[in-house]
Amino acid sequence: MLHVCFAHETDLVVVVPATAHLLARLVTGMADDLLTSILLEYSGSLVVVPAMHTGMWEHPATRGNVAVLRERGVTLCGPASGALAHGDEGLGRMAEPDDILATASSTLARSRSGETPADLTSRTIVVTAGPTYEAIDPVRFLGNRSSGRMGVAVAVEAARRGARVHLVLGPGTVAPPPGVETEHVTSAEQMHAAVYSHLDAADAVVMAAAVADFRPKRVSPGKLKKDDGPPELILEPTPDILRELGAARRPGSVLVGFAAETDDVEAAGSAKLVAKGVDILVANEVGRPGTGFGSETNHAAIFDATGDDVPLRDWTKAEVATAIVDRIVARLD
Repeated sequence: MLHVCFAHETDLVVVVPATAHLLARLVTGMADDLLTSILLEYSGSLVVVPAMHTGMWEHPATRGNVAVLRERGVTLCGPASGALAHGDEGLGRMAEPDDILATASSTLARSRSGETPADLTSRTIVVTAGPTYEAIDPVRFLGNRSSGRMGVAVAVEAARRGARVHLVLGPGTVAPPPGVETEHVTSAEQMHAAVYSHLDAADAVVMAAAVADFRPKRVSPGKLKKDDGPPELILEPTPDILRELGAARRPGSVLVGFAAETDDVEAAGSAKLVAKGVDILVANEVGRPGTGFGSETNHAAIFDATGDDVPLRDWTKAEVATAIVDRIVARLD
């Protein structure tokens, strides 16, 4: 019985690519060829790598099938955004081989260690990361030094623990992690739209992005010439995404905010927790080496609406991410 032998002698199965049709067959338990017969008999770690057109990936039937597979402990790698068949662009492209290998390796390592981080299985987490760039003209922009490392660390931790993660990633950042759905944006307005497109389904939103507070009121259609002298820039506020989310999120969801501060970090963070209407706020010191933008470490405090605060201390970004996800899990439970 070939399918039984394969199923019993295998440590890890990676299905590349996994079409919409195959996902549906896995959910319904069909066993009408060798692959699906193996998978129905198989009880070990399974990684599927979706690849299909955007419309197929976003169809409610596929989303429902993906949710069922996640609940069963299946690990998904991708899909990624990029070139698709028929000259189209969008979400649905198969993950890159290096990303697939990394996901397969980590899944196998967890399986062998007996680790089963599944406390966010069936949960949907939206994470923002990186800066926003606000155009001055077709060449120049207002921006900041955020690298996206903190938000990516949160996305990695949430995905590792079984969540379906939507990462909204600003420009000029570190690479997004494999196996996480990533939407690339540039401006605060685009980030606002991307977050709200997933808000109804979100169990938690982690606003780790350093969203620009201001943008030029008028964007020059052509490059501003140096010979014309310094331009006069009139600024206007960008959407306050975090404050809006405090009022617009659905009941029972968790909202996490970040504050990048140079002075009175704890006082500013405590005030922002209340002003923005968030459940958890991470106040991070920036403006000096070894903490904040572009660094692997943070000097940060965590404020919680329950009063369970953590004073300023040194953390790695991975440690901050774990602390945030632990608190999200506790609130959702």
